[in-house]
Amino acid sequence: MTKAGSKGGNLRDKLDGNELDLSLSDLNEVPVKELAALPKATVLDLSCNKLSTLPSDFCGLTHLVKLDLSKNKLQQLPTDFGRLVNLQHLDLLNNRLVTLPVSFAQLKSLKWLDLKDNPLDPVLAKVAGDCLDEKQCKQCANKVLQHMKAVQADQERERQRRLEVEREAEKKREAKQRAKEAQERELRKREKAEEKERRRKEYDALKASKREQEKKPKKETNQAPKSKSGSRPRKPPPRKHTRFWAVLKLMLLLLLCVAGGLVVCRVTELQQQPLCTSVNTIYDNAVQGLRSHDILQWVLQTDSQQ
Repeated sequence: MTKAGSKGGNLRDKLDGNELDLSLSDLNEVPVKELAALPKATVLDLSCNKLSTLPSDFCGLTHLVKLDLSKNKLQQLPTDFGRLVNLQHLDLLNNRLVTLPVSFAQLKSLKWLDLKDNPLDPVLAKVAGDCLDEKQCKQCANKVLQHMKAVQADQERERQRRLEVEREAEKKREAKQRAKEAQERELRKREKAEEKERRRKEYDALKASKREQEKKPKKETNQAPKSKSGSRPRKPPPRKHTRFWAVLKLMLLLLLCVAGGLVVCRVTELQQQPLCTSVNTIYDNAVQGLRSHDILQWVLQTDSQQ
């Protein structure tokens, strides 16, 4: 038999007043639904079965006052076991429990508890002590409840501490995010201002360029009357005149050289030299030929008189 009371009627047959005895039933599972249908069964005996776990909905049997789970294979109790707020008597003898759920501290009505023959955590085992008689079992219930309340308080403080740490971390993240957003806004603002300044400079440069272009025609208009009044701007001499002056200068240089040689040959002691003799002869013949012209003769006479 793996599950007793598949029919509500079977459990009702075992109900004796407010007591329901399901011990030695070879149970692997607890018939929670059938038990929930029997709220009068405030005393439940599930001892000497093969239960290794209790389903979470077992904690909904809040009508239970006395519960015997001894001599099973329970390794842990449901997390919300503390919902059994009306429970006064709890027998967990000879199971495989190591710890108890924190919600165990909520069993404020618990007056009797037996945790013997379980591989309990050393701290919990020391708190529980022995349960050899009624007095010790009552003390066990009281001490375990106090211990679990302290554990619950410690866990609550630890939870609050973690929450505080998380809140502080969240605040720091938010502050960092706000600082980052402010920095990005400032950067965008600065870039926008720089872009505005750049465009302003481009606009000013464009206006200045337009003003310069507008001034150039005015200058040409102002210079036009001056050219009519005769003060014409100097123009570079034509290329042909430049060549003429160069040739003229060269001829004058040659004449100066000839005149200088002639003076040397007629005045200085070199006039007896053969070259100078030839030069003087040419000069005399040229002068003699020129005297045949009246105008030149008059010029030469005038020159000789002076």
